[in-house]
Amino acid sequence: MSLDDINDQFDNTINRIGTHSAKWDLLEPLYGVDPNEGIAMWVADMDFRPPQRVLDCVQEMRDHGIFGYYGDDKSYRSAIVNWMKMRHGWDVDPSHIFTTHGLVNGAALCLQTFTKPNDGVVIFTPVYHAFARVIKANNRKVVECELAIVDGRYEMDFDAYEKQMTGDETMLILCSPHNPGGRVWTQSELSQVADFCEKHDLILVSDEVHHDIVFGQTRHIPMTNAAPHIAHRLVMMTAASKTFNIAGAHAGNVIIADQTLREKFAATMAAGGNSPNSFGIFMTEAAYTGGANWVDRLIAYLDENRKIFDAGIAEIPGLKSMPLEATYLAWVDFSDTGMTRKEFTERTQNIAQVVGNHGTTFGKGGENFLRFNLGTQRSVVIEAVARLKDAFKDLQ
Repeated sequence: MSLDDINDQFDNTINRIGTHSAKWDLLEPLYGVDPNEGIAMWVADMDFRPPQRVLDCVQEMRDHGIFGYYGDDKSYRSAIVNWMKMRHGWDVDPSHIFTTHGLVNGAALCLQTFTKPNDGVVIFTPVYHAFARVIKANNRKVVECELAIVDGRYEMDFDAYEKQMTGDETMLILCSPHNPGGRVWTQSELSQVADFCEKHDLILVSDEVHHDIVFGQTRHIPMTNAAPHIAHRLVMMTAASKTFNIAGAHAGNVIIADQTLREKFAATMAAGGNSPNSFGIFMTEAAYTGGANWVDRLIAYLDENRKIFDAGIAEIPGLKSMPLEATYLAWVDFSDTGMTRKEFTERTQNIAQVVGNHGTTFGKGGENFLRFNLGTQRSVVIEAVARLKDAFKDLQ
């Protein structure tokens, strides 16, 4: 397929205003920006329709017209197994898969299963804000191990993290690839995480929801492949939600190879009375069995969006966009503008009317950043860049 054909597929503008879209319909209540005038680049869902196979699947469900309880999930599990093998070289036993109501729910269930109230839970900040939210909501302590910026990108500083450990920590939640920094962790880095968890007897929950959207020659390594020796303390989390833009289906997968951990997690699932949403199950299976070519085209389109956005940001003195190896989420540093967080947010949000996520919500280290969602039409990215340049034109 030519570049023009790829662009035609994703350039089609879809009006999401008035559709109960969190990303667009909460723009005014939360940020005071009229969605008809502003650009929503905050919530991490994309403005693209999913693959045709997913749309056909939903239409088939509608035509059948009966929406009862889901059963016989062999084909669903097989689709997950085949996708992980094909895209990531990861051999998944279908009996190791649990389906949760998305991965935030999956993380919460892990906390309830493998930790106790007041236990410490380690996260590498700045990181996906829902981690800290569910840790606190479950009456556990957030242990923020701040990432270091080295040559413009995030790296882990285990010497510093060692000094933070008190012995009360029982879990580490890893974001791999990293959101919001866009890092794809290397084999060496993943091995260090595994060794750290072994040393401090931590259950490792590896959230790999962004694993399919990786750019260039960079390759994502599933934690289970990087450190198979820690299967006795490892929980893997994946979903089709970010890859195929079906987050509203709320279907996530918690994959546990160790039998003891699996039995404990199954008990928590049973205690909560959890059962899957049939729409999410059907859509996930359809995506994994009929969406591979669509994902390849999506990555090519997002890669060009990334290049355009980064080039524009680079032209604004004082702004730096962290090199994006994975995800469709740009992480922009405003610290060299000399402005306060209030000042640069005011310009971005109220003058440019481009709304990104506030960096403070991602924890320590995010104070001078904003996160921008590039999973949108090329024209929107170009317009957002133009507005940001204009809002900061006195710096140029």
